[in-house]
Amino acid sequence: MSRKKNRRRPAPSGIADITDLASNARGVGHVDGKAVFVADTLPGEQVLYRPTKSKKGYEEASLETLFSASPDRITPRCKHFGLCGGCALQHLDGDGQLLFKQRQLMAALKRVGHVEPQSVLEPLSAERWQYRRRARLGVKHVPKKGGTLVGFRERGAPFIAMLERCEVLVPAVGEKLVDMAQMIDTLSIRSALPQIEVAAGDNAIALVFRVLETPTDDDCRILIEFGGAHGYSMYLQPGNESTITPISPDAPALYYELPAFDARLYFLPNDFVQIHAGINALMVEAAVAHLQIKPTDTVLELFAGLGNFSVPIARQAARVIAVEGDDGLVERGRANARYNGADHIEAHVDNLFEPAEQPAWLVEDIHKILIDPPRSGALEVLPHIAATGASRIVYCSCHPATLARDADELVHRYGYRLAAAGVMDMFPHTAHIESMAVFVK
Repeated sequence: MSRKKNRRRPAPSGIADITDLASNARGVGHVDGKAVFVADTLPGEQVLYRPTKSKKGYEEASLETLFSASPDRITPRCKHFGLCGGCALQHLDGDGQLLFKQRQLMAALKRVGHVEPQSVLEPLSAERWQYRRRARLGVKHVPKKGGTLVGFRERGAPFIAMLERCEVLVPAVGEKLVDMAQMIDTLSIRSALPQIEVAAGDNAIALVFRVLETPTDDDCRILIEFGGAHGYSMYLQPGNESTITPISPDAPALYYELPAFDARLYFLPNDFVQIHAGINALMVEAAVAHLQIKPTDTVLELFAGLGNFSVPIARQAARVIAVEGDDGLVERGRANARYNGADHIEAHVDNLFEPAEQPAWLVEDIHKILIDPPRSGALEVLPHIAATGASRIVYCSCHPATLARDADELVHRYGYRLAAAGVMDMFPHTAHIESMAVFVK
């Protein structure tokens, strides 16, 4: 007996009034008691939507027709918006984006942390276009689409979006995606080159090509010539990050500067640095100001990286103790301290997600603390932070939910108050939220 295949019919379109924005920047509506999350919509709009995913309690949907537009809606600058998955909010004006992110932060603090800040910090904002100095670009040779594609992945799909340019990458890269793709088309290993890491310093731009096959001499010549013509330092990565090697002759060491602190920080192409140079500079200035450092203070910095905060803090503090879990970053942090004449920075390597009961860095008389953890937050090290009795803690966060969770601990278990909190526009046009919180004993 033959069986017919059960083919799912396309879900029927529906009409929804959008009342809110979800944390992923999708508009939220309710139809027949069920939440509908519609991409590219804003509160106050009425839309015709088509479901793309249906669950018991909600649906995800795409926008088909906009019946009434929000006054905050603007025309996206990028012609690829909606196809490329790199941005989610280009249809909302910049001030509206900051307001959305601020509301998300405050909601997380209240819902997860059961706390509200005594004051809301003024949002930190800088360039909203051509700001991104770090990126991982996908590469795919697709003959049916005319050759090699270079860019971010499509929204909700594993495919590389066919991009002519990117409006958020630094222009020296974002305006050269087609040139880059055409160059890769001429390589013998074009089908064995899955990604390019972009790292832009103040002085140079590094492109790291992940290669799954050994490039020929001709391939290397083409890469070097392309780098020379466009001002890139070219690197190859045949294996893990330890295999990254420059092929451009005399590739300069990358650095960025923090003029307010007369600081220059060197980094490798695969090192973590903040995406937005302008916001990073403002963030460091704000964090140091909120610490209220006295010339006699000892300041502890956790998740210290390569010295982004340590060196500026050292300009004002008597002693800085910087703790980081990555050996390579600690090495770069020590080198940056020496270069900047900050010999009173003491760098330690420690896994802050599994800290020892009595770590070497937990000294007496720590007066102020700065923490800048990854998305997972700083929960495991909070008992050590509280044990110092530090009078002020500045917490820079890249994930509101873990900041809120840690705020709950600091306020309700360890006796701190949340004096202030606010957002920083580190990732314009995306749903990513960077924030800063100030805790006072």
